[in-house]
Amino acid sequence: MTTYTARPIPPTVLKELLDSDDAGRPAAPLTDPEGGAPLRCCLRRSEPGERIALVSYAPLRRRAAETGTEPGAYDEQGPVFVHAGDCAGPAGGELPFTNAHRVLRRYSAEGRILGGQLVEPPDTFQQAFTTAFTDPEVALVHVRAVEYGCFLYAVERG
Repeated sequence: MTTYTARPIPPTVLKELLDSDDAGRPAAPLTDPEGGAPLRCCLRRSEPGERIALVSYAPLRRRAAETGTEPGAYDEQGPVFVHAGDCAGPAGGELPFTNAHRVLRRYSAEGRILGGQLVEPPDTFQQAFTTAFTDPEVALVHVRAVEYGCFLYAVERG
C-alpha cells in the first residue's frame, strides 16, 4: 500500500511567517483561551492557553520558490494558525484533521490545479489520496477546510 506524507509548515518558514507573513504583516500572537485551532506547523489542534498566531500563508508560492516553478493565477494566500514561537513539528502517525468534511485539491508539479474532491467521513482519506495520485500529473494534494476553504496541509507520495 502506498503511503502519503502530510507536509506541515516547516520551522524555517514558521520563523519567517512570524516576522512577516505572506501578506507582509508581522504576526500578532495571542493566547488561545479555548484551544482547538488547527495548527499548521505541527498538524494538531491547539491546547487551551497556548500562544498561537493567525498569519497569512501562500503555500503554492512558497512551493514554487523551492521548485523554480510559477503557480500563476493559482497563487493564493490565506489565514493559517501557527505556534507563536518555536514548534517541535508533528508527532507523526495518522493524517491529521480527517474527522470532518474536507476538500482535496490536486496540483501539478508546476502548481496548476488539476481537480478536487469532497471527502466526507467516514470516507477514507487514504482511498481519496490513492485516487488522486493515480493521475501521474498530480504532484501534491492540498487538504482544505470546507467551511472556510483554508489550507490545512499538503500531501505528497511517500
